[in-house]
Amino acid sequence: MPKPQQSSIVTAAEARQLFADWLAAPAVVLAVSGGPDSIALMWLAARWRRALKKGPRLIAVTVDHDLRPESAREARGVAQLAKTLGVDHTTKRWTGEKPKTGLPSAARDARYRLLAREAKRHEASHIFTAHTQDDQAETVVMRMSRGSGLAGLGAMARESARDGVILARPFLGIPKSRLIATLAKAGIAFADDPTNRDPRFTRPRLRRLMPALAEEGADARNLARLASRLARANAALEIMTDGAERYLASIDEQSGFDLAAFVALSDEIRLRLLWRAINRTGHEGPAELGKVEALLLAMDQVVRGESAGTGAVRLKLTLAGAVISIGKGRIDVLPAPPRRR
Repeated sequence: MPKPQQSSIVTAAEARQLFADWLAAPAVVLAVSGGPDSIALMWLAARWRRALKKGPRLIAVTVDHDLRPESAREARGVAQLAKTLGVDHTTKRWTGEKPKTGLPSAARDARYRLLAREAKRHEASHIFTAHTQDDQAETVVMRMSRGSGLAGLGAMARESARDGVILARPFLGIPKSRLIATLAKAGIAFADDPTNRDPRFTRPRLRRLMPALAEEGADARNLARLASRLARANAALEIMTDGAERYLASIDEQSGFDLAAFVALSDEIRLRLLWRAINRTGHEGPAELGKVEALLLAMDQVVRGESAGTGAVRLKLTLAGAVISIGKGRIDVLPAPPRRR
């Protein structure tokens, strides 16, 4: 049973606070699928904009993934509501063959690609998405199940860059139930996407676990709070890593690190420095955290062997298109030669 405050509506005054950070934006794209969260986003953003003397132009964009027969009708429903609210609207379809595996990820990438394209066409600086506190909590659980590091467990940020625009998430602190209550009071209908309950996909399966987790205290509010705290800790560690990177560069300006200075740093900072260097130098995409951790462990074993007087052991490994080697008191990180076909 939801708490009373979770079922209260989002008032006009609260909406002003939720959207206040983007008053100066020239234009904003609203990602509106037709579900309750995104319909509430369009409804509240339209009311907010009407109350302003000057503010961003709003463009609602519906991405029809063409995966269900009802999707075209739902997009038309969004267009009709947008017209009633005085918001410009366009529908973009995800055309072409759909993958047989990894469909949710592919659909998400296609959605953001199409949204970013529309944002650039309308000279919009931001894309608003309707991710809620519930979505944030599910993201934390999903990433925990996959063994994510500190950055991943920080889950979704209020703002993040993607495809040349800024994704903004005004509702990250708002429970979904409050958005539904807001629409109910306004008498506004919304679509129900059955794929949100389809057990073939990871997020719906995890969503079924959320009530049981909430009974043990791991409810959406506490999980979202955990994400916020971890994101704060991660930001502090990134600043410390920036400082360590500058310090090592002042000692050795080559594409690597002085071994003695590197070894003297804490494990987490060394891991982040190594990860950055590999991603900056390699040419096969971002390195996986687990593989970088394994690499750092192998490097530590080599260093311990040298300090124990077992000989000047060298290390040379390749990861994500970068060659990482230890020798002559240095750690070198260089581009790997192209793979032979």
